[in-house]
Amino acid sequence: MKKIAVFAVATAFLAGCTTVNPYTGQSQTSKAVWGTAIGTAAGAATGALVSKNHGAGAIVGGLAGAAVGGGVGYYLDVQEAELRQELASTGVGVERTNDSIRLIMPGNITFKTDSSDINANFYATLNSVAKVLNKYSNSTVMVSGYTDSTGSAEYNQNLSRNRASAVAAYLQGQGVAANRFEILGMGPSNPIASNDTAAGRAQNRRVEIKIIPNK
Repeated sequence: MKKIAVFAVATAFLAGCTTVNPYTGQSQTSKAVWGTAIGTAAGAATGALVSKNHGAGAIVGGLAGAAVGGGVGYYLDVQEAELRQELASTGVGVERTNDSIRLIMPGNITFKTDSSDINANFYATLNSVAKVLNKYSNSTVMVSGYTDSTGSAEYNQNLSRNRASAVAAYLQGQGVAANRFEILGMGPSNPIASNDTAAGRAQNRRVEIKIIPNK
């Protein structure tokens, strides 16, 4: 009886939750739903063990587990959707992993050459980022600056750090709490393209924002 109740509660949450990804056109079950289903099953099992009335205990425990299991996944799902909407056509890339969201800001649209002064026409984009960060405030915001391999290591390290600091300072000026930030200057490390070509070097000159939910 306990196994049936556990299975029924978990299945109920997954049923009808397969959707079409608006970006790929493929059918999928969202990360939030999977988290909810896992939490449901775990909560149902616990509820069944502690309740004298096993059926009711499994259902109540499953509902509680659903709230916990769906939390982080849902928190990221809604932020990802809003960031994609806000940043569409801005040139900023939005990438999602299981436990974070990464925003990739190419240097050519963010800064002037060899400068940490933010381009004035990029303010509106950063305003959109700040809007979402302020709405979903339970996260750490890691801002990392990167350069290409041209120039000295010291110069690149300082430039990358100054650019990351400039982006973080601007977001803080839009109300994002300073204690949420981690700021890193990465210089030419972790290239995303070859530094042997002008196009590759342009891709490597970037600032990345990683949004990590607090657990």
